[in-house]
Amino acid sequence: MAAKSFRWLRFLPDALVLGPATLGPLGRRLPAPGTWGSLAGLLAYAVLFRGAGAGALLAGTAVATVVAALLCGEAEARLGRSDPGCVVLDEVIALPLCFLGWGELVAAHPAWQVLLAGFALFRFYDILKPLGISRLQDLPGGWGVVADDLGAALATAVTLHVANWAWLALR
Repeated sequence: MAAKSFRWLRFLPDALVLGPATLGPLGRRLPAPGTWGSLAGLLAYAVLFRGAGAGALLAGTAVATVVAALLCGEAEARLGRSDPGCVVLDEVIALPLCFLGWGELVAAHPAWQVLLAGFALFRFYDILKPLGISRLQDLPGGWGVVADDLGAALATAVTLHVANWAWLALR
């Protein structure tokens, strides 16, 4: 059952809610919308945060999380479904968190390898939702839509750093 929305968001036209929540055709018309949303998140990281520090990444993600939770929750209400697959804004705002500590990772590995590994691990954690990530979906409304992706991104970041530490220790 989809969650109730905030009353003031109900007055926004569909284009201002569903457009950003689905990233237009990315979520609505392409197969595997979560993967396309994740690719958009990878692009968002590369354009907005790649040269930024952890503070800027965390601050940007915090602001984006609030906006995404509101829009995704309203999109759920309008579509009448809980965490609909076509809503991909959650992947976009969460994926950049995979690369917390970017400098440490690229000091030991080419950037393309880190980006590819981060993308693959994020999809793994986002799809399978291990380590209690699935429970994050139980949060109300758009918070549940976004929180499981944030959990997947943080699990990815930890995995990347543990793998990097192991790689350096074995060299």
